[in-house]
Order: sequence, then C-alpha cells, then structure tokens
Amino acid sequence: MDVRIKFLGAVKSVTGSKYLLEIDDKRILVDCGLFQGPKELRLRNWSKLPIDPKQIDVIVVTHAHIDHTGYLPRLAKEGYGGKIICTEATKDLMGIMLPDAGKLQEEEAQFAFKHGYSKHSKPEPLFGVADAEMVLEMVEAHPMDKKIALTNNIEISFRNAGHILGAALVEFYLRGDSQNKKIVFSGDLGREEDPLMYPPAKVNQADILLIESTYGDRNNPMDRVEKELEEVTNFTVDNGGLLIVPSFAVGRTQNLIYYFHKLIAEKRIPAIPIYIDSPMAISVSSLYEKHGQINKLEVHKEGSKLISVFDAPNIRFCNTPESSRELNDLKNPAIIVSASGMCTGGRILHHLYHRLGNKKDTVLFVGYQAEGTRGRDILEGKESVRIFGIEVPIKCSIKKINGLSAHADQSELMNWISAFESSPKMTFITHGEEATARVLQDKIKTTKGWNCFVPDYLESFELFSSI
Repeated sequence: MDVRIKFLGAVKSVTGSKYLLEIDDKRILVDCGLFQGPKELRLRNWSKLPIDPKQIDVIVVTHAHIDHTGYLPRLAKEGYGGKIICTEATKDLMGIMLPDAGKLQEEEAQFAFKHGYSKHSKPEPLFGVADAEMVLEMVEAHPMDKKIALTNNIEISFRNAGHILGAALVEFYLRGDSQNKKIVFSGDLGREEDPLMYPPAKVNQADILLIESTYGDRNNPMDRVEKELEEVTNFTVDNGGLLIVPSFAVGRTQNLIYYFHKLIAEKRIPAIPIYIDSPMAISVSSLYEKHGQINKLEVHKEGSKLISVFDAPNIRFCNTPESSRELNDLKNPAIIVSASGMCTGGRILHHLYHRLGNKKDTVLFVGYQAEGTRGRDILEGKESVRIFGIEVPIKCSIKKINGLSAHADQSELMNWISAFESSPKMTFITHGEEATARVLQDKIKTTKGWNCFVPDYLESFELFSSI
C-alpha cells in the first residue's frame, strides 16, 4: 500500500480546507471548503482542482462550517457523484448552511450583473441552491466513535472535536500487506471549557497527524467571558440603551444565549428581553435540542416538545422579517443578537443602521473582525460606515470581549497532543496563518521533538511506501 497526501487548502491560511489522500488507486478528499477572506484566496475557488472531481472516490467531512464544506456544491456541479460521509449533526447543519450559501452566491452574481462591476457580461455564481441540494442527496451520516469501512483495507472513525455541533476529528485506519497505519485529521478542535460543547476527544497514537493552528500562537482564556458580558450589559442598561451583538449563527449565538440566560438567572444582569434575530441561528438552535446527546445543553420533554434554555421566557426568536423590523422601535433596554458576525451582511445591518448613531446604545463584538470588513472598520474607531449606500455616523459605545472563539488556543492544542504516547512520523500544521502555524510548529518541535511541517498550497508528501 502506497499513501500520499496533497494539500489543496487550509495551509498558511484558515480557509479552504481540502486534503487529498491517495491510497493506492483510491482518492479520498477530507473536507471540501471554500476559500474566504482576501481576493487572492477567493480566486482559488474558481480554479480547477488538480484532480477531476469524477476521479474522487469518497469525501469525508469533519464539520459543517463553510470553510470545510462550502466547495461541495461546486464539486457536485463539476461532476462529483460519490458519497459524502460525515456525522449526523453535521448532515443536519449542512442542510441549513449549504442552501443558504448557494442563495448568497446567486444573489451576489445578480447584484454584480445589476450594478455592472463584474468583468463578465453575465456573472455566474460559483454554485447555486440546486447544486447545494444535489450535495445533500449524497450525504451519508454516521454516529461518533463507530468504525466505518471505506474499502476492505481502509476504515475511518469520527471522534468528538468539540468545535461546533457535530464537529469531528477523523481517524483513518489503514491495513497494508505487512503493516497497519493510522492517520489522524484534527479538523477544528474546540475548547476545554466550552459551556455547551464537550472537550475534544483525546487521541493517544497516530503515525501521521494533521493539526489545526488557528490560535497556535497565543492563548485565549475564557475565564473572564461571563464577567465582561455582565459589565457590558449593565453599562448599556444604565445608559438606558440597547446592546447589539453581531454574532456567528452557528455556535457563537447559542453560547451567548447560554451566558445571558445564566447571568439573568444569577441576577447579575436585569431580566431584559434577548432577541435572536438570525433565521439560521434559530434553525441551528433547534438542532442542539435534537442532538442533545453530543452537547451539554440540558433538555427535557414536555409532551412531544423538547425544552431547553433556548425556550426561556427572556429568549425571543425573531422568526419573520416583520418581527425583525419591529426591533427598530424598541425604546427600553434589550439585547439583540444577530448575524453576520463581521457585519458583512444579514439582519445585523438593519440594527446597525438604526443604532450606531444612538449614544445610549452599545455594539459589542464577540469575535474576530477580518480586515476589510464593516465590523473591523467600526472596531477600529471609524467615524462612520457605509450601510445601504448611506454613511451612518458612529456615536454609540463600541465594546469587544475575547474568549468566545470555538477554536482551541495554544495551551489547549498542546494539552491535546500531550495525550500521544509516541511521536507521529510526520505532523502537519494546517488551518492557520503562516506566522501562527510557524509558532505552533516551533512550540511542538521544542517541547515534544516531533517532526513538524507547515505545508505549501498544492504541496504533496509521500506518507508510506509499500506497507
């Protein structure tokens, strides 16, 4: 058995996760994500893969985030027709997220055509809703911790990664003619003290390891999150204003619901309404109840209905555009949590349009704001931002708290690999900016003595020969 790997994404960057495993004549793609961020990365989405999609035998998905699944509809559009294997919760999340991504692609193409800023006479979307729905028909879901046979001599197992609902690290078990080998893909690893997700499962052995490095160069402690949320909320209430929180719909919003509910229950903040104004976040929240066995959410049944903290009286879901617009008229203190997390689109724009100019209100950022985004402009102190073609002055309070990321930080990554009883033959540092990946590479080399690589885009490595 000869085994090679080719890195098609998420190397020296945090998006576009794609790893091609070639095991004799079998071709297995692990993750199939979109490149996001700077234009030079996004243009890769339009480049052909160095392999015909029809020659890929199977795709294994670690979790549902678009930087790990968002290229699947394009691959299907170009002819891929095989299985897509993932966990049960990941399948459910993909059913929400991929059609939404397809709709956004179609809307962006229509907008480019209408305003004439594309170099193409008729801009086409990278993929559409129909392509996303074609992907969902190929998905085969499996529970965690169960071996799944891909071929007679290749098995995989999903283990909890803790990052978001359904996120998994993947163990590959290879049976050669003379030796057995194990390859581990960490996927995106979660936090040790996440309020809703269990910590990542420990792995004690791998011949080859791929480990993410999003926070590989720093620690991001969670110990002050509750206190800082308490302080910002009370500051806003004392001002008589509203607290506006741009938030990612998957994972981040559900954690915020948990924290705000806890603070109200402990009487650390007033029992003000908490409006969740994101259709995707609302849909995702119900999946936490459905998949209660893989997260910490306390769920009980009332008749046929599942009840959790998401059903608390202060939590109010805005299920319609009308209920969202009604929030514009709020005068009394309240909390509005809405997507997108970087203020690049979605219902949050309406709230910013109406609230940025109000000195009593507060906008609270709870996640990374990428360069070039509206969120970054607001956070950096710009006097105004452009929303719906209008320059909106910024007069409200702007706050930021850290610690809510769903990615393991450096200390947690090092703690995770400390469970290994022996060093892998090769360790690849992926899913991190180059400088960040280099820091983790040096840290692992210095403390563990492991053979570590930070691969280049499209670089290939021979993992095993004639095993």
